[in-house]
Amino acid sequence: MPRHIHHRVVVTGLGALSPIGNDVATFWDGLLNGRSGVALATRYDHNDIPYQITAEVKDFDPQRYMDPKTAKRTARFAQFALAAAGEALADSGLDMQAIDRTRVGVVIGTSLGGTAEVEQQTLSFEARQHKRVDALYLPTFIYNMGSCHVAIAHDLHGPNTTPVMACATGTYAIGEAFRMVQRGDATIAVAGGSDAGVTALNAMAFGVIGAIAPAGADPSRAVKPFDRNRKGTAGGEGCGVLILEQLDHALARGARIYAELVGFGATEDAFHLTAPAPGGTYAALAMTRAMEDAELSPVDIDHISAHATATSMNDSAETAAIHTAFGAHAPHIAVSGIKSMLGHTAGAAGALAAVAAVKSIMHQVVPPTMGLDTPDPACDLDYVPNAARHTRVRTAMVNAFGFGGQNAVVLFAQYQA
Repeated sequence: MPRHIHHRVVVTGLGALSPIGNDVATFWDGLLNGRSGVALATRYDHNDIPYQITAEVKDFDPQRYMDPKTAKRTARFAQFALAAAGEALADSGLDMQAIDRTRVGVVIGTSLGGTAEVEQQTLSFEARQHKRVDALYLPTFIYNMGSCHVAIAHDLHGPNTTPVMACATGTYAIGEAFRMVQRGDATIAVAGGSDAGVTALNAMAFGVIGAIAPAGADPSRAVKPFDRNRKGTAGGEGCGVLILEQLDHALARGARIYAELVGFGATEDAFHLTAPAPGGTYAALAMTRAMEDAELSPVDIDHISAHATATSMNDSAETAAIHTAFGAHAPHIAVSGIKSMLGHTAGAAGALAAVAAVKSIMHQVVPPTMGLDTPDPACDLDYVPNAARHTRVRTAMVNAFGFGGQNAVVLFAQYQA
């Protein structure tokens, strides 16, 4: 096959595990109904530290998705990846016995990986006077194990990689998988992001840099993107997975096509480890490059699933970046901040946002930004406050901006033959 051919790439399967639902249907229903997954922490004693709110996956039983032996050997973030990837593959309708599994890639990123397991093993190591460590400690916590477990579970032998880009991880993983399928390195890719780093140590780490909101009188409304009184997010966990497929392959097998992935842009601020570049200059460039990649103009974009961390600097910088990238069209775009309901799920955030963006295209409705009660003059766009909105969604952009200044943007569109 000539290497210069670029294949069209479509979405044929979705999987989600989130603080508001453990499958795509429940996740999507929760978003549309403004259901919050933010609450007082249960995975650590929230009375011990000042950062008390989290957004946890609830009622997760790994043995629903894998055998007990595998569950015991697998870190929580990789268990999430197995669960969401399994849902996405089943949703795609792929005949796993008929496809060429050497042409199926896996790109599932993570930001925090097995840090929760590292904490547990460190305490165990100390308690054993440094004389013993669990035999499977190393292959439990390392970051590539989410992708590898998915490949092992489904006997997938194509390219396999694990982006690690802080908060931009899940979005970049989808973009990298897009390129993989587009250029023909794989016919199909299992793509997304997974994280399960809800621990007291991680809460403290995010809290001391001002990223975690106080619980307030109602923890479920503590995360308030774009609101004048926003004070941060909540540490979350989850996984989002998309099945990306070459259009010709999808058509040949009669697949149900949800949307087309048409653009990807990535840039680097090169400014600060935790703060965005002033004015969101390079975030804007990532959006512009995604549109250029898709051969679309600003006026073609109907919806943005924003990064929207509910921190003072990030929300105002993202607003400025959208103004820069879209000019006069910026006020006409429906911008949603779903972290108001999910908290910040780290490496899963962009992937869950991508699942939501595809669902918005499918159903012509965009999720709300909850908790937006007092407008901030520095955040002056249409943020779909407090109620989902039925509207035209031909295209949907997903923004993700990570610590270290890494920016990733993907762009979806309605599939047209």
